[in-house]
Amino acid sequence: MKLVKHIANLGYGSRKQVQWLFREGRVTDADGQVLYADDKVGHDAIRVDGEPLDPPPGLTLVLHKPAGYTCSTKDQGRLVYDLLPSRFRDRSPLLSTVGRLDRDTSGLLLMTDDGGLLHRIVSPKSKLDKVYEARLAQDLRGDEAACFASGTLLLESDDKPLLPAELEVLGPRHARLTLHEGRYHQLRRMFAAVGNHVDALHRSRIGGLALDELAEGQWRVLSADDLQVLFGDRP
Repeated sequence: MKLVKHIANLGYGSRKQVQWLFREGRVTDADGQVLYADDKVGHDAIRVDGEPLDPPPGLTLVLHKPAGYTCSTKDQGRLVYDLLPSRFRDRSPLLSTVGRLDRDTSGLLLMTDDGGLLHRIVSPKSKLDKVYEARLAQDLRGDEAACFASGTLLLESDDKPLLPAELEVLGPRHARLTLHEGRYHQLRRMFAAVGNHVDALHRSRIGGLALDELAEGQWRVLSADDLQVLFGDRP
């Protein structure tokens, strides 16, 4: 791929704008030597304004999403893309969220520009559990764990019962849940079905991958080893 197209696809500007970067001498190699649009140089050796290029296509990252941010490129208000370098919104292929966390839910959010990987993660065949912590408006009654684990709970507007889910009581109004599927607002609707309301919801794990020490709003690029851990393998 030609350098102009490659750099433009990373979100540094339109092809015309990237051509101007070359003309102004702002694209160099690691030693500071000016590059030209027809040079043959590997991704890792390229600098723009003295800085290494953003990660190449095949980018997958984990973001600690704060509550109040929307998983969208176009909605009004605060978007998860606002937490990333501004160029990331303009990458081609598009850097997409892997599934969604609703605006009021915080926690682990995966994003990738690899369509095949995205579909593998969300596919039920991958059997990637999702772990959440919920803060509730009312005290737990005591029968929720049995209800959620029964495999018979039918949510309003659904025509198929939920798969069994595990609930661990962490406090009178605090619970950890492990889900084995991903339906629309599933956990909030589950608690509504047993007469409670979720005040705050946080996702701490997908498959084998946890947030670890990422603070709210922080993100990091996932390595090949991280992806093995995500799918339950060990590097």
